[in-house]
Parts: sequence; structure tokens; C-alpha cells
Amino acid sequence: MSARFVLRAACKAPKHCSSPSHAVKYVCVDAEACADSALHLVQFNATMLVVLIGTVILHLLDLILLLVSTSVNAWGKINTKSFDLWYDCTTTNGGYHCKGAENYDWLQAVQALMILATIFCLLSLILFIWQLFTVNKGGRFFFTATFQILSSLFVMSGAIIYTVMSPGTQDRDHSFGFAFVLAWLAFPLTLISGLIYIVLRKTE
Repeated sequence: MSARFVLRAACKAPKHCSSPSHAVKYVCVDAEACADSALHLVQFNATMLVVLIGTVILHLLDLILLLVSTSVNAWGKINTKSFDLWYDCTTTNGGYHCKGAENYDWLQAVQALMILATIFCLLSLILFIWQLFTVNKGGRFFFTATFQILSSLFVMSGAIIYTVMSPGTQDRDHSFGFAFVLAWLAFPLTLISGLIYIVLRKTE
């Protein structure tokens, strides 16, 4: 029910108004009470709109972090050598030379997990937009939350495997790159995003 509808109802039948929750009806003693009801409804809708916009922004941030961490050659560095999930690159005499990453089983597992995390995060965003317009209130974000939480578990698993199995971790000159940090940052943000979808589903 929109604020305009409530105001029209107040003018036509000033003795009956609905609360913002649409659950309890009460008697309006005057036009001011009906106006207050309409104001509360507008404030409630505005709050929900802000929450939805914030959730979408957080979801887009999750997706960007996953895309960057999966594709950028900055997972680790040893002296002049840098490596990621796909290439090992070396800087020599001012040149930058890259070759395909070694076909380690653990590295292939990390590659698969990061790709799955990105795909599930994207699917979750698509599902969220679709469910906004198609699913009834009270259960609208269930599948969205499921895909988003699975995405967080995938990126967490990939980051853990890479942390344990990363080549050169015993080397004193070894350091993790910013893409590795972004992958770890994507995990809690994606998990929080999934939990938010569950809360929204319950409160609608």
C-alpha cells in the first residue's frame, strides 16, 4: 500500500486506517492520526529501499573483489618473480616474461574454486534481481542467500588451500600479493551479504 493510497483512504473514510505493518487496523480519531500513519509507511518504505540499495552495492563489491582476485597476477612474489593462479612471471633486464602456471593438483583446485565463487556470486545477483519482481513476500531471497553463501565457502576454501600450499612460503623473500588479500577479504563480505539476504527474507 502506497502513501498516496493511504492518504486517499483517510480522506474518503477517515475513521479507518491501517498501520505500516499492514497487520493491525485501528480507528483514527482525527485526520492527524491518518497522516501519521501515512508518514510511518513512507519512512518504512524508505528504510527498506536504503537497505536494498546497500545490499546491492555490497554484492557488486563482492563480485568485483572476486573478479580481480581471480584474474590479477598478484597472488605471491619472490624477488623478481610474481605468480598467480594462471601465470608465473619474471622481470629480467627490464622485460616482463610470463609462462603458464605449473599444473599442480592443488593449484587446479584453487582455480576451480575461485571460478565457482565468481560464477555463484554473479548468479546470486541475477537471482536477487529476478526474485525482487517474481517471488512472493516472505521467501523471496532464499535461493539468493544460498548461492551467495556457497560463493563465500568456495572462496574461503580456495584461499585456505593457496595459503597452505603456496610455493615459496618458506622463502624469506616470499610475500603474498594484493590479489591474495582481496580473495580473503571477499570471503567475509560475501558471507555477510548472504546472511543479509536471509534476514531480509525473514523480515519481509
